[in-house]
Amino acid sequence: MAGRTRGRPIPHATLRPEPGSQHRRTCGARSLGLRLAPMADGSAIEWTDATWNPVRGCTKISPGCKHCYAETFAERFRGVPGHPFEQGFDLRLVPEKLSDPFKWRRSRKIFVNSMSDLFHEDVPDDYIARVFTVMRGADWHVYQVLTKRAERMQRFVSRLPWLAELKHIWLGVSVEDRKYGLPRVELLRETAAAVRFLSVEPLLEDLGPFSLAGISWVIVGGESGPRARPIAEDWVCTIRNSCRKNNVPFFFKQWGGVQKKRTGRTLQGRLHDEFPTVRIAAPPAEAERYRRLLTAQLLRPLHA
Repeated sequence: MAGRTRGRPIPHATLRPEPGSQHRRTCGARSLGLRLAPMADGSAIEWTDATWNPVRGCTKISPGCKHCYAETFAERFRGVPGHPFEQGFDLRLVPEKLSDPFKWRRSRKIFVNSMSDLFHEDVPDDYIARVFTVMRGADWHVYQVLTKRAERMQRFVSRLPWLAELKHIWLGVSVEDRKYGLPRVELLRETAAAVRFLSVEPLLEDLGPFSLAGISWVIVGGESGPRARPIAEDWVCTIRNSCRKNNVPFFFKQWGGVQKKRTGRTLQGRLHDEFPTVRIAAPPAEAERYRRLLTAQLLRPLHA
């Protein structure tokens, strides 16, 4: 199990071009759209640094989806020409986004598919494989892969024998209640991953006792928005106390509600911003990033 640390960003590193080869690298990289300057990114989600969405859109499968923030956001832009969500929350692949992690020189925690679910039944296996190829190659980042489709994730990663050794790829499941959420925890426990995490958000009821064996990190939060369902402090404290007992890092994201900024994110007088402690690779030089992009074969046709 990964250890715990207070919420510190992944250390940044500066890339320095290798002497004598800057022109060659830059021209080749530009021909593939690999911008060598830092790209704009960031996230308002408290437990990540950036989001990466090679898939957009999703469909609802359990009570946690009822007031989906991603759907609400995306549907605002349905029909707006040229907008990334011109098609609203309809599921679609976005292969032009696959190379983004290679463009980010500084290490960061990346929430994979904040606006979708990578293991949605309409996402082809070969496309999921390409996402994992990127995560494997751009190994100076930490990837936070979160799904409600735990059974498909478990089946898929069973075909990736190398994954369990890679501590920079974190696999997680959403847990909102006992009926739908807790069975995902059992499936996650059977999933080959170096770091497994739970996103217990929105927490809709007291989950009761459940095992944290094999779990490396737990996030808890209440639902936010005008139709937010309530959360109780004792539900949260039960999970936090279990994390303490089992030495599992605990992150309390928010109380939520209609005015989430007002309700804040302190629990019993303090913030809980713990993360797993992992060592990741240092960001490589530009030429190496470019080589890894080519090795990933992201420019080939999807079904080649």
